[in-house]
Amino acid sequence: MKTKLLVIFMALMTAIGASNLRVLIVTPTPAMHCESCENKIKSNMRFEKGVKKVETSLERQEVSITYDAKKNNVEGLQAAMKKIGYDTKVVSDKEVKSNKKAKK
Repeated sequence: MKTKLLVIFMALMTAIGASNLRVLIVTPTPAMHCESCENKIKSNMRFEKGVKKVETSLERQEVSITYDAKKNNVEGLQAAMKKIGYDTKVVSDKEVKSNKKAKK
């Protein structure tokens, strides 16, 4: 699963060509209980400035948000989650690295 997510993020970054993409992973409180909870988060967060992709995992109780760091930040995304009723704890916030090989 993690390998698939990494491949998806790398493909997304290559397609967009942005070097400022970051992936924020948070745990929501209250916990997500069902598909409706996941859909609430996905449908609201996708409209936040700079958000490129939102994925949720009921099993791990995590929300993964790929965003453009020039257009938003961790605090802004946490505030957006709070607006829809979820406090969040940051698990990680990492830059998406480019996989392009240098031309010789």
